[in-house]
Amino acid sequence: MICPLCASPQIKSFAQAHGRDYHDCAECRLVFLNPGQRLALEDEVAHYRTHRNDASDPRYRAFLSRLAEPLVAGLPPGAHGLDYGSGSARPLEIMLGEVGFRMASFDPFFHPAQELLSRRYHFITCTETVEHFHHPGEEFALLDRLLEPGGWLGVMTEVLQPDQEFTGWWYPRDPTHVCFYRRETFDWIALQFGWRVDYPHRNVVLFQKRQAE
Repeated sequence: MICPLCASPQIKSFAQAHGRDYHDCAECRLVFLNPGQRLALEDEVAHYRTHRNDASDPRYRAFLSRLAEPLVAGLPPGAHGLDYGSGSARPLEIMLGEVGFRMASFDPFFHPAQELLSRRYHFITCTETVEHFHHPGEEFALLDRLLEPGGWLGVMTEVLQPDQEFTGWWYPRDPTHVCFYRRETFDWIALQFGWRVDYPHRNVVLFQKRQAE
């Protein structure tokens, strides 16, 4: 077994929770589900269809604003972006459109427009998505290719804290959550791609790609 983020073989058993086995990478500090215990594709999609991420819900808008507000503060006027892993409702495309930013939405199950992955963007949002990545190393490399130099990547996910008791944590109860990131993991990702990283909220990470030299 190797780490799905950094491909290191330095893997050890981390926890058993909810009838599933989780592993810890000594290199990038990712915790991940045993790949053989992931849901079948049809069951994974069926679970996503139960999500109700409505941009008209004030509470959900407030939740997404944790990422949207600090991201927008760093964007130039007229910036165009991509919501990667948007789900079916496209909430951030709606919200950021209201404040003048053009967005497209990509989702491998609900909006699988592959042509969107051949363009480059001033910013990318990735909310409640990275925990679902089966191959996070490949996904983050793709996000790097999609970003313009100087562009921003905003990630929202629950971050595994040093004192977190994993087996009692609500986040791994969702069977589609297969990757769990520590701050050290996001620091490793930033170092890998040469990104700047900031943590404006406990579950929000902002990366900025270096400007072209």
